[in-house]
Amino acid sequence: MVEADVEICESNGVGETITHNITNINYSNVDEPNSDPSAAGRAIPIGENSYEKWIRLHVTNIQDANAIDNIQIWKSAGAYVTGETIQTNLKTSAYSAETYAQPSKTTYTDQAMPTADPTQANLGIAGSLSGQLTAAGFSDYWRSQTQSTGSTPAGNGNQKTYTIQYDEQ
Repeated sequence: MVEADVEICESNGVGETITHNITNINYSNVDEPNSDPSAAGRAIPIGENSYEKWIRLHVTNIQDANAIDNIQIWKSAGAYVTGETIQTNLKTSAYSAETYAQPSKTTYTDQAMPTADPTQANLGIAGSLSGQLTAAGFSDYWRSQTQSTGSTPAGNGNQKTYTIQYDEQ
């Protein structure tokens, strides 16, 4: 069986520019994909929020699979520092798909980023946690934002690892 081709894409800007096959999900002080938070102007000022990230999985070729479903995303490594949180729309119940809007630094409040395998879908397809992709297409948006307080220490060494898994039928 030939596995499906899946990439991670990020949407940015007013008119939604999609960057395919991104290389990182670094939060920063700029609305851009593949950001380098150590570059000039990219560090998030203490006590402020990052720009939101609008991420989707993109099946570019279904290959021999019948379907892609059961998308699960969580923070699998990297400790929070004092005053830091990550807000997200990922949830296993009472799910509602997000509609793209220009990324903002305005405080986004939904729920804390999961820190363990949710054991069931927490990102939908076509507005449903039981949705499937049976041909090339996109998942719903994974929206997230890192937030800090005045007590959050400065520095760029605060790395996190996200695990993204899905079922291929």
